[in-house]
Amino acid sequence: MNKNDPYAALRIKEFNIFLLLRLVLVFGWSMQFIVIEWQVYSLTKDPLSLGLIGLMEIVPAFTMALFAGHIVDQREKRNLLATIIAAFSLISFGLFLLTWPLVVSTWSTNTILYCIYALVFFGGFLRSFFGPTIFSLIALIVPKKVYANAATWSSSTWQMASVLGPAFAGFSIGWIGVHWSLCIIFGLIILSFFIVLRIKKKPILNPKIGEPVIQSLKEGVQFVFKTKAILGAITLDMVAVLFGGAVALLPIFAQDILKVGSEGFGVLRAAPAVGAFLTMLITAYLPISKNAGLKLLGAIFGFGLCIIVFGLSSIFWISVLALFFSGVTDGVSMVIRQTILQIKTPDHMRGRVASVNSMFVGSSNELGAFESGLTAKLMGTVSAVVFGGTMTLITVVTTGIVSPSFRKLDLRKDIEDHDKD
Repeated sequence: MNKNDPYAALRIKEFNIFLLLRLVLVFGWSMQFIVIEWQVYSLTKDPLSLGLIGLMEIVPAFTMALFAGHIVDQREKRNLLATIIAAFSLISFGLFLLTWPLVVSTWSTNTILYCIYALVFFGGFLRSFFGPTIFSLIALIVPKKVYANAATWSSSTWQMASVLGPAFAGFSIGWIGVHWSLCIIFGLIILSFFIVLRIKKKPILNPKIGEPVIQSLKEGVQFVFKTKAILGAITLDMVAVLFGGAVALLPIFAQDILKVGSEGFGVLRAAPAVGAFLTMLITAYLPISKNAGLKLLGAIFGFGLCIIVFGLSSIFWISVLALFFSGVTDGVSMVIRQTILQIKTPDHMRGRVASVNSMFVGSSNELGAFESGLTAKLMGTVSAVVFGGTMTLITVVTTGIVSPSFRKLDLRKDIEDHDKD
């Protein structure tokens, strides 16, 4: 297998099944989030209600993250993922029922909202297991020497689903309505359940099965804080995502500022993912391991600038371009971060390290949604987005000044060492 082969991971049959699974599952998941955002804002016309969606998901995802990582490291990964998907299908079916015309016409708006928030809360609980399980499963499917390549293709697939899901959701709402859009989502989740069963069961590589929970969690947290490359990357990304959560306010921009309807909302929501997806395809051919620290800092600085431009724009296509380039910069950040995590994490700790990562970065998406909703309520939508972008720029500059070792981060030697395994 050629050392520089951009298709190295794709030559592994089971990895292709994994990519199909991730495409279908993330397509349904991202589509569902968009439909729910649209429905909640349509019911309330309150930006804080959008922030509450993020809050309802982050509370269980954050509080359960470390414990979920311990469970993932102790269990067989294929069956655990199948269980997670089965549980997620119940959420999709519940949302489908909540938007049934008979329910909408007979239940109060508050009752429907509370039920939606409850299902989102349950989804956050499941998400705390989903990320670590996926992260651990990849390493059991591909050999170490193609980890970086597999991380790129896996992230690209995630972004492709994030492109297609929101775009399709926006058009689907306009064509067949919220209710039947949720029916499609339920069907996709069921399909993903059957796909995951085509992946073989994997060995449990953790030599400490039955290890006390507290000791296990302590070991995982200590590893992350001792590994400066991992800690620096996820901390920087966490703060940037936290303050750059403009996408949570897109329903307001689509309905009230740009006035482009559900179809325009779908385009806006998909624009960042299009940019990130194209970036990730390019990085499969042009690895960005050289000067990774500087590239990560530059990418997140560019992300902050794009968020500011989006917040100030009142022209639809300028807004779309700003979001597109925010996705381009975010794609660079994601590839570098995932490569760092895959290369520097030992097999028996992948679940716990991925859980710490989800606490930093994954949960910051939802916390960022809440921050954006709250600041929009307090200072106005446009001011909230510009404030978030500005805080992202300040974070990058501060990190670059106080951490010269991170600026010098280079992953080429780590990748060469894995190629020799």
